Amino acid sequence: MEKHTKHAPVVKLPFIFIVGTTSLAFVVSQLDVSIVNIALPQISKSFTADISELQWIVDAYTIAFAVLMLSAGGMSDLLGSKRLFQFGLLVFGIASAGCGFSWNPFSLIAFRVLQGIGAAAMIPSSLSILNQSFAHDKTQRSRAVALWTAAGGVSIAAGPILGGLLMHISNWRMIFFVNIPLCLIGILLSIKLKESEKHPDKGFDIPGQLTWMLALTALIAAIIELHHLGFNNPLIYGGLIFSAVMLLVFLRIEKKAISPILPLDLFKSATFNVLVLLGIMLNGTYYGTVFVLSLYLQNVLHYSSLTAGLAFLPLTAGFIISNLISGKLMAKYGTRVPILVGLCISTIGFSCLLIAHANTPYWQLFVPFITIPMGMGLAVPAMTTGILASVTKTRSGTASAVLNTTRQAAGAMGVAIFGAMANGGATAVVHAITVSAILSAAGLLCIIVLIRKYLKTTN
Repeated sequence: MEKHTKHAPVVKLPFIFIVGTTSLAFVVSQLDVSIVNIALPQISKSFTADISELQWIVDAYTIAFAVLMLSAGGMSDLLGSKRLFQFGLLVFGIASAGCGFSWNPFSLIAFRVLQGIGAAAMIPSSLSILNQSFAHDKTQRSRAVALWTAAGGVSIAAGPILGGLLMHISNWRMIFFVNIPLCLIGILLSIKLKESEKHPDKGFDIPGQLTWMLALTALIAAIIELHHLGFNNPLIYGGLIFSAVMLLVFLRIEKKAISPILPLDLFKSATFNVLVLLGIMLNGTYYGTVFVLSLYLQNVLHYSSLTAGLAFLPLTAGFIISNLISGKLMAKYGTRVPILVGLCISTIGFSCLLIAHANTPYWQLFVPFITIPMGMGLAVPAMTTGILASVTKTRSGTASAVLNTTRQAAGAMGVAIFGAMANGGATAVVHAITVSAILSAAGLLCIIVLIRKYLKTTN
């Protein structure tokens, strides 16, 4: 009888499977940024929470996300992206259950911090898996990153719509429970993913992690509490001074560290610097503006949670359309063109928000609601691809962590600053929208100048 020796075939996972699995992490992490915004008035009534507590409910997540992502990027390179990706999904799912069962503002804030820890583990590792899976093919990598960012962009835009529907059916707690099945699906699918390259000789920078955490937390806490305590309060100016000192200490530690969580040599690249600055501007303006718009639609225009959620529908459509276009533009023109075109469109969108007042009809808000995400959807995939292309593939986890850390930190700052301006009733909310529109448009115009001067086309 003839014997045959069977060899296990090398299974190459389909493109869409890898992108879909890694995108689940971005979906749940970004969903919990925007879906919470639409629930803020209902959470406020449930817990009788004031606006500073609402800011903490939003920013507790983004602060934890931002302060831990640098370490997570290094851990991704050290331990392997797949393992950290699965850990992040597990933590995020558990934390989401805790948020849904929270009994007061402080318990909700605590579980939001735990969510941020899970998100910090998921994002750099998911992007690192993508980068290493398609490092051999720049066209596929551009497509993969475009789809990954599209998934996140759509989820952040769809968050208010989904939140409004869930609260209409049930209540605000359901917006957290919806994450649990998504995390379970992500964990099951990730079992088939190939483990990425590791760097076992890389150390862990504990002093750097601690000083970065203290610097960012103190800064955002001081901004959030500024309205209540006033600048003359020692907790406020002391917090700002302490934050500045910790930031200087952090930079000194990173300069001398053997294995820094923030390798300062990354900033020798003009391309890297400009794209990180772009990420800061986009997240700071968008997160802060969406926070204020959620209050505006429900507390000023008196929309129900469902109507307010549906009002954000153009944001979802804008992200979907522009993300699909961005990948094609990158394939043809590189990263510079979609970034510049996207920034011009978003600048127009933020400028159009100047029409917002106490009785603005929705049809007038439609233009900024669709142009802002249209512009961002063109720019963000190209920005992310440019960051990955500016480093070697073995540093992709760290590079993506730097980009997403600065973006999340900026998002928390945007919520803190614009939220502080909106503290004081309907008039203050409208005033905050006006100021945010002016600052956002001016900031993006400055970035356009820098992009044209320093960013070279990257394919």
